[in-house]
Amino acid sequence: MRFAPRRRLLVALISTGVVLLAFIGFGLYGLLADNTETTQSVDTAVTPSTEPAAVVPAARIEAPRPVLETTEADRFARDVARALFTWDTRSSDGLVTWQQPLVDAADHDEAAGLAADIRDYLPSTDMWAQLREYGTRQWLEIDTVTEPAAWRTAVAQAATGQIPRGAAAFTITGTRHREGIWNTEPQHSSRPVAFTVFVVCPADDPCALLRLSRLDAPLE
Repeated sequence: MRFAPRRRLLVALISTGVVLLAFIGFGLYGLLADNTETTQSVDTAVTPSTEPAAVVPAARIEAPRPVLETTEADRFARDVARALFTWDTRSSDGLVTWQQPLVDAADHDEAAGLAADIRDYLPSTDMWAQLREYGTRQWLEIDTVTEPAAWRTAVAQAATGQIPRGAAAFTITGTRHREGIWNTEPQHSSRPVAFTVFVVCPADDPCALLRLSRLDAPLE
């Protein structure tokens, strides 16, 4: 709705030598190994503890929330990251409902590509149903939010008009957490993640989400 031709941000990044693979999406998820296995053999999954599980109160059931409406790019990127990694299969909301806040925050010209990016970060429909059996929930603990040097290079080398005014990129590092129930015992897993969020914040207008990098292949 703001920029033409469509996806000229991506064209600019390609022309300035930024790795195109940053826009190829894929995710790695699972209470079960890689979200496709149904055994107890887990790595990035929730692994049964070797110690007796403590009796703890059940965590509050999360519900999808709108992405923060703000003109501050870094705050917006942080909230996008939160929305991207936060979901709770115990809630009555389905997978699509958890995707919707990110879709609603999309820039019109990048909406189709962004929708594909988002799907690659989330479990498939079949895996969501399996994760729901274990009452799985996920959230992100953010460590750093930085502007990648590759983005600064792209901006410096781009021709006038190639990159939308107000566009920004933030590489986010943090820890992805998951909790669930395995054989009646509470389980927890965590692993580091890194990714890049591309946003645009035109003057006096709320920020919008452009694209997401591939998980664990951020711009540096």
